[in-house]
Amino acid sequence: MSVRIYGNRLIRTPNGLDTRPTLGRVRTAVFGRWFDRVEGCRWLDLCAGAGTMGAEALARGASEAHGIELASAVARIAQSNWEKIAPGRGVVWRGDLQSGLAHLGRLGRKFDLVYFDPPYQSDLYPLALSALGEYHLLDPAGELAAEHDKNRSDLPEQIAGLERVDQRTYGNAAVSFYRLAGAVLA
Repeated sequence: MSVRIYGNRLIRTPNGLDTRPTLGRVRTAVFGRWFDRVEGCRWLDLCAGAGTMGAEALARGASEAHGIELASAVARIAQSNWEKIAPGRGVVWRGDLQSGLAHLGRLGRKFDLVYFDPPYQSDLYPLALSALGEYHLLDPAGELAAEHDKNRSDLPEQIAGLERVDQRTYGNAAVSFYRLAGAVLA
């Protein structure tokens, strides 16, 4: 199975229902919001799946992309997709979210744009949001987009120094946008 991304490029997705590629209209909306921020950015893709969002970011000029994906076979597909789009500019780590975020924190990494798309019913939302704030992974001018079910009501307004600045709904999906508390973008 495949998905078409920016520049009319095809990338591979796993067969079956274990992953849920981000809907085209959600990708279009997120990249529409970030259209002037993607080129040259440092991208982080959490629960990367087949790497669709990271591949889109790389195709639009992100300088680098890092991803974390738990499933080995799916992480290999994501890495392959990123290599196809932008050789040497992306790496997908296979592992659990907490360990991956802690590792990036120890490295002192900062990201301009972060996309987080776990299984909608998972309990990973507070863990990831807290870790991003605790490990200072979001650049002071950065923004995080968390995709979730539109009916999910437990995403916090503020958590670990992050504050929700916007929320948009696209069919059954919604995206909540977070920045560092008090951050003002130019």
